[in-house]
Amino acid sequence: MKPTTVQAYISTFAPAIQSRLLTLRTLVLKIAPEATESISYGMPAYKTLGKPLIYFAGYERHIGLYATPSGHEQFKEALSVYKQGKGSVQFPNNEPLPLGLIEKIILFRVDENQTKYNSRK
Repeated sequence: MKPTTVQAYISTFAPAIQSRLLTLRTLVLKIAPEATESISYGMPAYKTLGKPLIYFAGYERHIGLYATPSGHEQFKEALSVYKQGKGSVQFPNNEPLPLGLIEKIILFRVDENQTKYNSRK
């Protein structure tokens, strides 16, 4: 049975990966306390103002971060040291999470969603 909550999703991983995922969850909710939390595409998903904010996922060898293509484009230089795909980046589990960089990405996405919301008014 697939997890239906973020806590249930995180609990499916080994303790070391759980810790990394909990760190990301805490960071997202600290920066965007108004974000709604759900499972989407089989991973933790966060929205602000009804728009996708950020997703993350745990894997055996890395943590995947999905900040939409715009979030990755904005930080492409800083993210260039990590393996990437379209709209995704992989942070190896044998390295510390770049929390300062992730925080900047989340803040950028919060501002981007707010700007889009304000332009629709």
